[in-house]
Amino acid sequence: MRRTFEDARSWSAAGTELFLGTVAGWDEERYLAPCGLPGWTRKHLVAHVAANADALGNLVRWAATGERTPMYASKEQRDADIEAGATRPAGELSAWLRESAARLAAGAAALNAQQWNADVVTAQGRTVPATEIVWLRAREVCVHAVDLAAGVSFADLPTGFLTALADDVAGKRGAAPGPAVVLTATDTGDRWELPGDGAPNAASGPLAEVAAYLAGRPHHLTATDGSPAPTLPAWL
Repeated sequence: MRRTFEDARSWSAAGTELFLGTVAGWDEERYLAPCGLPGWTRKHLVAHVAANADALGNLVRWAATGERTPMYASKEQRDADIEAGATRPAGELSAWLRESAARLAAGAAALNAQQWNADVVTAQGRTVPATEIVWLRAREVCVHAVDLAAGVSFADLPTGFLTALADDVAGKRGAAPGPAVVLTATDTGDRWELPGDGAPNAASGPLAEVAAYLAGRPHHLTATDGSPAPTLPAWL
């Protein structure tokens, strides 16, 4: 694993600042524009990120108290909260985004070393140490800052974060069905292999493009023969 707890904390803070700064001052018109995720407005995405802060706050509370506190009561409740959030006025939605981020940061700052090592369970059902909470938040705010479709690209994200993201996603994709792909980041020399169906497809490009491709976002990555890189199934 090429990331540390302190790395993830730094990326979480930077990504939160980037996300909040991008939406700062938006009015109803800008909030109601489509985001980069199919079928969602920017309001949907901001509600999702705000709800994620509250959900990760549940895991922080779990680590702090030892009382089992799942991220979400159910997938249905999670989806309903996002839909309800997408109907909030711009000012109210902005306040939820800022306040939920501040609550999460304050709760995390209060954890001691023993609490950070407590086991919690993610929304995907993985049992992980609480230290993983900051990586989950870093991933959330950084990737979704790009998904806002407001001028932020993967190239604007920290290089270390992009490498860690590629490691993370490649690891998950390696355990799921999909095409076999060998990826090389031309600017860093890093390489990832996705075992899968058929002969491996080789593709290379800047790290930012590799990370975008692995995350299922728009990219300009091509195979070595100039054809488009093979389509990957959904990441999460």
